[in-house]
Amino acid sequence: MVEDNEDQLDEGASIEPYMEEGAAQTGLPPAPSAPGGFFTRVASGLVYVLVFVGCIMLGTIPTALLVSVMSGLCCHEFFQMTKRDGKVANDALGLTAAVLFPLAALGEGVVLSALLFILILSVGLWYVYSPRTRIADVAVTLMGPLYTGFMLSAIVLLRDAIPGLAGAVLTVGVCASLWVSDSFAYLVGRAIGRHKMAPRISPKKTWEGFAGGIAGSVIVWVILFATGMFAFDIVFAVFCGIVVAVLGVFGDLIESRLKRGVGVKDSGSLIPGHGGMLDRCDSLIFGCITAELLLAIGGIL
Repeated sequence: MVEDNEDQLDEGASIEPYMEEGAAQTGLPPAPSAPGGFFTRVASGLVYVLVFVGCIMLGTIPTALLVSVMSGLCCHEFFQMTKRDGKVANDALGLTAAVLFPLAALGEGVVLSALLFILILSVGLWYVYSPRTRIADVAVTLMGPLYTGFMLSAIVLLRDAIPGLAGAVLTVGVCASLWVSDSFAYLVGRAIGRHKMAPRISPKKTWEGFAGGIAGSVIVWVILFATGMFAFDIVFAVFCGIVVAVLGVFGDLIESRLKRGVGVKDSGSLIPGHGGMLDRCDSLIFGCITAELLLAIGGIL
């Protein structure tokens, strides 16, 4: 699976200044980039997709367990990055919440609300009784699980909303629309991309690739409409395809900005050729919750 993730591609001239700056601020050496060539990247990406889709097809509980693990890994990588910027999160509180958010999505909505309340209360009490803790440490402790576990719990909500095969197809379709959008953006941007979107944050992204990514997402949503399994028309499908793709790009840019801010090229090296789990989930974090909200507002869920 190929995607328009410039952080995994050759951009040495643009990333080194940020890496040197981040290392200078924290006294840490620059974080290593993810190793692996094209075949390693394709193989590891294929394994990731097979495990992801397999858990979704098996049912809601396997989906929740998978997303819970993914959220914990993403949150851990987020905390490791913020440590490079001198922020010291409460790992125990943050990681626990990140892991529990997707599991809480299996219950009633009040369970998610209760977990959110407990997280904020616990972090607040930690701040009160830990004189050396700074408000910046509190901020990253809260942002970590909210940015990862809370947002990714939308995948569980999608899978749980419609029982059986239809729910699995919808959930896979939403995620696939973001993966295909990434791939189309990369291919179109590589072929005809000329106009940079955000050269300081994401040097390889172009407006041409952005348009190609939207087209890829729309194609997947039109396929979902064509299955006849869901109660939305083609106009709604195209609308969702556009909005989900745009928010997926926002998610990618936000994670890129986080990495630039602390001077790293990848969030980690967990997945050969791809970087960390957060690198793999950046577009899913915002794209999936956008899809879940659109489908809920549209009366589909």
